[in-house]
Amino acid sequence: MATAHVNIGSNIGDRHAHIERAVACMSAAIAPGGLRRSDYVESEAWGYESENRFLNLGVCFEWGGSAEELMGKLLEVQASICADSHRDSEGNYVDRVIDIDLIAVGEQVVRTDGLTLPHPRMQERDFVLRPMAQLDPGWRHPESGLTVVEMLGRLSVGK
Repeated sequence: MATAHVNIGSNIGDRHAHIERAVACMSAAIAPGGLRRSDYVESEAWGYESENRFLNLGVCFEWGGSAEELMGKLLEVQASICADSHRDSEGNYVDRVIDIDLIAVGEQVVRTDGLTLPHPRMQERDFVLRPMAQLDPGWRHPESGLTVVEMLGRLSVGK
């Protein structure tokens, strides 16, 4: 078993309700043994311009299957809430009802066409690092060797 870290975000409609629905679906279908959740984090859109602020929540739970299997289940939950694409026809990010990102599964390093773990941009995203630091401050990136708290500190220094 490894601790899986997931970040859930929304910036359209009833953001709280969308995120809570995702948490409920994950609790029932993926983490019946229970999950832990962070406080909500509100932030500007990342990687594109939007008037709509994101609300994000981190969750973690024990996972015994493969990272690829977990990613498939998370995508099913996401599609059950809203199947709209997160990118426009030119490949740019767009506003979204729900966005579920698999951030890490223990200290696994995965590089496949459909999945990269740890998440390749986690160290650039305050809205990922703050919830993860609250849930698992000692988690260490298997490639950089930095803890999530150290990554968060480096991000804060860069602002």
